Amino acid sequence: MENENSHIIPYRTFLLVLGGLIVLTLISVAITRIHLGSLTVFMALLIAAIKSSIVLWIFMHLKFENRMFKLSVVGVVLLLAAVITITLLDYLFR
Repeated sequence: MENENSHIIPYRTFLLVLGGLIVLTLISVAITRIHLGSLTVFMALLIAAIKSSIVLWIFMHLKFENRMFKLSVVGVVLLLAAVITITLLDYLFR
């Protein structure tokens, strides 16, 4: 138990992140009201990816982890991006 690192993040950071997530949510809702064609789905997924990155970085303390764990997370995210891209290509060219 001695070797465990305690990472204390101030409440102000959590409130700023909360505000940012709320703003991004409002933006993603507003994008659905605007007709962008096939770009609407892409923009919604981009905003969702940004929000999930913020949650991973701050709330799941990814910024305090070692380099190998960060690379593993990046690899999983890239794999997920590839699957989503293939799905979107199938959706667009159907």
